[in-house]
Amino acid sequence: MNIFDERESDIRAYCRVYPVVFDKASNARQTDEDGKEYIDFFAGAGVLNFGHNNERMKQAMIDYIQNNGVTHSLDMHTTAKRRFMERFVNIILEPRGMPHKLQFMGPTGTNAVEAALKLARRATGRREIVAFSHGFHGMTLGALSCTANQHFRAAAGVPLEHVRHFPFGCEKICQDCHLGCGMASIDQLRAYYLDSSSGITPPAAFLVETIQAEGGVKVAGKAWLQSLEKLAQDIGSLLIVDDIQVGCGRTGSFFSFDDLDIDPDIICLAKGIGGMGTPMAMNLVKPEIDRHWAPGEHTGTFRGQDLSFVAGSEALSYFEDDSLMKDVRAKSQIMAEALTALEKRHADLEVSGKGMILGLDIGDGNRAKAIVDACFQSGLLIASCGTGGRVVKLIPPLTIPEDDLKDGLNILITATDQVMEAS
Repeated sequence: MNIFDERESDIRAYCRVYPVVFDKASNARQTDEDGKEYIDFFAGAGVLNFGHNNERMKQAMIDYIQNNGVTHSLDMHTTAKRRFMERFVNIILEPRGMPHKLQFMGPTGTNAVEAALKLARRATGRREIVAFSHGFHGMTLGALSCTANQHFRAAAGVPLEHVRHFPFGCEKICQDCHLGCGMASIDQLRAYYLDSSSGITPPAAFLVETIQAEGGVKVAGKAWLQSLEKLAQDIGSLLIVDDIQVGCGRTGSFFSFDDLDIDPDIICLAKGIGGMGTPMAMNLVKPEIDRHWAPGEHTGTFRGQDLSFVAGSEALSYFEDDSLMKDVRAKSQIMAEALTALEKRHADLEVSGKGMILGLDIGDGNRAKAIVDACFQSGLLIASCGTGGRVVKLIPPLTIPEDDLKDGLNILITATDQVMEAS
């Protein structure tokens, strides 16, 4: 009996998928305490976009600590926070013509979603939120109400109210979707909200992921998202984009929606925004909406994450030119070609995704689990997601060396071929 089995809560999950004790990590590799190395196609579920122990960020944090920089500051002004904000505005927002204010809250994605929901309700005077099938937005009660997965929802212990779910508008109709996805879902929504006798009143906001990372790597269609934005505008609702797992460069541009011609009212960011793996969350809020907050109305002890500001400031240097994003687009092509070859060999498989987040729908959760297990035994960390865990998700660090990427893909290909041929 080890300390984890003896004393850690039964709630633990990922350690059951990867039953070793990890000791060291660098870029796209982790090493367990027995010295075995693993290529990391999980990357902290999107936290480690810039790899484990990124040397530039690590040195910036060491220098800051050695100079006695402030490490905790609530929402007080610090030099680290000022530098992060100035760089974020100059590098990310101003080139896009985005006037959004930066709101910091508790350091996780669910904190960002909770703040966005509260503000949307405050700004519109409405109560209901519309979220979408297969969406994942967090585990605290407000965000959990928007999360669609019944396994997670069942743990709430109280009713999850004031959220209505409608079909998500997939770019292509997925083999596991029978909910009426596509443009017809927006047409139906518009009909509901424009008919004063439908019994459905307009919501405070529509909350949507452009790519449903936990929901099976389902990609929203461009026309569907544009129609959703237009509907929100027509009925006085806000559009909230949850970019927590697929932002910060994951799709080949900083925001996952950069090529979608939409202009969200609130954008939720977390995970990769802290750069080094240290926690931080941030909402981007249009000024006319942000003014509905009163000072101190939404607080949080850890919204002054100065070490995350330091690492996050350094992470922004990757977006000062297009070098990393060109690499991401090239690596995404390598990933897509490898998975497409698998898809062609096995009729039951289906590939989805964008940039460096791809999903391989195996069609069955048990087979997906077998692939994940086989990959782990061969030195690849990869996870499953989607309904019943049927989708194997690839989300490696953006900085992964090409050799590691190809080696990891070869492990996945071998494991998938073996499992599919045996089933």
